Amino acid sequence: MNSDLRDGLRGDILLVDDTPDNLRVLSAMLTNQGYEVRKALNGQRAIASVQSDPPDLILLDIKMPGMDGYAVCQNLKADPKTCEVPIIFISALDDALDKVKAFAVGGVDYVTKPFQEMEVLARIEHQLCIQRLKQQLIDHNQELARSNRELEQFAYVVSHDLQQPLQSITGFVKILILKYQDKLDDTALNYLNRIYNSGNRMQRLIQDLLSYSKVRDQAEEMHPINFDIVLKQVLDNLDATITSNQVEIVSDPLPTVLGHETQLIQLVQNLISNAIKFVAPGILPKVEISATKQANGWLFEIRDNGIGIEPQNLEKVFDIFHRTKSAKNYPGTGIGLATCKKIVRNHGGKLWAASQPGIGTAFFFTLPDYP
Repeated sequence: MNSDLRDGLRGDILLVDDTPDNLRVLSAMLTNQGYEVRKALNGQRAIASVQSDPPDLILLDIKMPGMDGYAVCQNLKADPKTCEVPIIFISALDDALDKVKAFAVGGVDYVTKPFQEMEVLARIEHQLCIQRLKQQLIDHNQELARSNRELEQFAYVVSHDLQQPLQSITGFVKILILKYQDKLDDTALNYLNRIYNSGNRMQRLIQDLLSYSKVRDQAEEMHPINFDIVLKQVLDNLDATITSNQVEIVSDPLPTVLGHETQLIQLVQNLISNAIKFVAPGILPKVEISATKQANGWLFEIRDNGIGIEPQNLEKVFDIFHRTKSAKNYPGTGIGLATCKKIVRNHGGKLWAASQPGIGTAFFFTLPDYP
């Protein structure tokens, strides 16, 4: 795209017509409006001009000797260097079939001769406005790509800094088990084994989260995941919290779905952790988990007996860093539910909530079925 258009000037336009008088009329009209104008008397010269320096827009006649406007348009659209330049046909041909063919070969608009000056100018400005918006989108995408690269670099640094101490922890625990297992009772050995296993799970989680942060246009391949195993892993991870809070967990048999195991564990763990955390004083937490078959997959429900969410906050709770007024007295950063939403969206599903303040909340999410 011409830099003039990016910088907010009127733009660079190529006029292609085998009649010099037509070129003079159009050139004078556009020059008076502040456009930079180039001219070509035939198709070959037009193609050479565009390939040398693509303009912002082309006004192209159809009936020309040698190579007509249709052929010129097809040639330019077939070249990756010139295919994005918008082409407006401007011709005395007024038959509907001519117009259909013009759009079929890649034209973006069609003006019939004799033309009205205001109409031509309006159609030109409309197409240039579209080009400006496309350039803005390209610029924004490039900035987003730059930000993503910085985020990936940050993730690598964090991953390394987290994994090193974890490796030391699991390494020392393994040494303790091997060297002192004959001197330790079963309870101590059980604790050490759980520390070791938890450390290994944390290392896997860090690695998977790092991979997840690098996902861009295409998600990683999903695999069949037994959701009963996901829930069991979550309950193992939360065992100490569940025991100390006397949490009642009720679950139906759960299906096999397509997904990323680490992300699904994180999803369920976040939702159950919230259910345990957000209960009124003196209430023993209860969490019910179920799944219902639907035409396009599975609908999961995780229901609690917590403090609930106000109706006006049912959608806002999924915004990153958002904390409801009723949750202010509870620890948290407001990232957990935003992470849950991102995970479900990454699986092609939806996440939402229904709640009654003072009674409890049900979180619903959909996941693809395993055929």
